[in-house]
Order: sequence, then structure tokens, then C-alpha cells
Amino acid sequence: MSADFWAGYLSGAIGIIIGNPLDVLKVRLQSTPPKPPPPPTLPHHTSSAPLLHTTTTTTPLPLPPRSLTKSFLTGTAAPLLGYGALNALLFVSYNRTLSLLSPSSSPSTLPPLSAVFLSGCLSGLATFSLSTPTELIKCRAQLSPAHHSSWRVARDAFRASGVRGFYRGGGVTAWRDAVGYGFYFWGYEVAMRHAGLGGEGAVGVLVAGGVAGVVTWGSVFPLDVVKTRVQISHRLIGFYPRSYEHNRSLSFDSPLRRTLLLPQAAAPPI
Repeated sequence: MSADFWAGYLSGAIGIIIGNPLDVLKVRLQSTPPKPPPPPTLPHHTSSAPLLHTTTTTTPLPLPPRSLTKSFLTGTAAPLLGYGALNALLFVSYNRTLSLLSPSSSPSTLPPLSAVFLSGCLSGLATFSLSTPTELIKCRAQLSPAHHSSWRVARDAFRASGVRGFYRGGGVTAWRDAVGYGFYFWGYEVAMRHAGLGGEGAVGVLVAGGVAGVVTWGSVFPLDVVKTRVQISHRLIGFYPRSYEHNRSLSFDSPLRRTLLLPQAAAPPI
């Protein structure tokens, strides 16, 4: 159990440091307000005066000027403290659950993929109590117009709503983590067993982990968009419920392309 804990903690910390710059971009794109529909066009225009109309463009929420390094490290404090413990809990829960669901498995007898998927779902659900407040603090710190620290964001959330305020968006976060980690462990096992990506070396593990990360984000990205907008909706009241209806391509596709580039092998991506 000690080895699972420290391996999960270190992998989580390393993954955060490597992937945080792209995560900052992802959160900013997810928080971009939807683009309004274009104005109706007239069938023809006969007047000699020019036809004037206004257009509105959509850009990601701006951040004040700051050094590039500091901007891309924004919001890392909460994940470094929370995700290390989260990944440790994740791997401990996964290994224990898998041993209960498939007690006959051994190094020579691999567990069935159904047991792997269910173990991943249950272990992801077990991390809910840590992942929800960590994600909320991280997202709000990354979008803070005054560059507030994670501690300042946590303090403001507690003053506004108490402990309950840290679990805003907890339901969709729990769904995202359960489904996402189920696909993560399942995708990793499939890549190692059947896709010719396995092997004893570190390269095989690295590639299989990357494939598992891409599978995971492809399966839960819409839930992640909703989660982000619910958790930051103190700044964008009435915004997030319209994301699919008015801005489906920006909400789901554009940030997804960037998310699939995150370095997935160092740690589970959620």
C-alpha cells in the first residue's frame, strides 16, 4: 500500500507540472462565453447608402499582463497538494477493488477487462471528496483577474458558502471521474495487452498511458466542460447552461484538441 501511495503521489505531481500550461488554456477556452448568432441578412439592398451592421466576436476571457511562466503556473498549488493525494487514493482504491473483483488474477493470469473498467469507475468515484474542491480552486485561480493565489481563492469560497462551497459542481465531477477513470484503466490495459504497445520497458508503459489518456478525455470531455462552467459560474451567471445550444463547437471541440495534447503518461489525466 505504501508503494501505491507514493507512486501515485509522485506521478500526480509530475503530471501537473508538465501539463498545467495546456490545462490553463483548456480552462480559459471552456470559460469563453458563447458566440451570439449572426444578425439576419436582408434579401437585397437597393439604397445607395452603405448598409451598416455590427458584429460581435468571442474571445477567451482575458487575463491581465503577467510573465509567461507565472501565467502558465497559475493554479498549480491546489493540484500539487490535492492531486498527489488524489492519485495516491486512486491507485490504492483501484488495486484493492480489482483484487476483490478478480481474486484469481495473478501475474500470469490477467484480470478480465470488465473488472478493470469497473474497478476504475469505483476508484474514480472514491476520489470525489478530493477532486471536487481541488478542481474548483484550480479553475477559479486560473481565471482570477487579480491573479489570486489558490489559498486566497479557497478562503473566499469558504467565506462565501462554507464547506459546501468547495463542492459546487460535485455531481458532474463525480460522474466525470467515475467514467473517466474507468476508461483510463481499461484503455491502458487494452493498449498493453492487445495493441502491441506493451512490453517490459518504460517506453511501452509511456505510450500505453498516453493512449489511455486520449481515450479518457475523448469519453468525458463534455462533462468536463460542464464541470468547469458550473464551478466558475459565480463569474458567469446564466452562461454555462447555454454552452451546447449556442456554442457546441467552441465548447467541446476546440479545447478538446488542446486537451488531447496533454502529456498523459505521467499520471491519469483527470
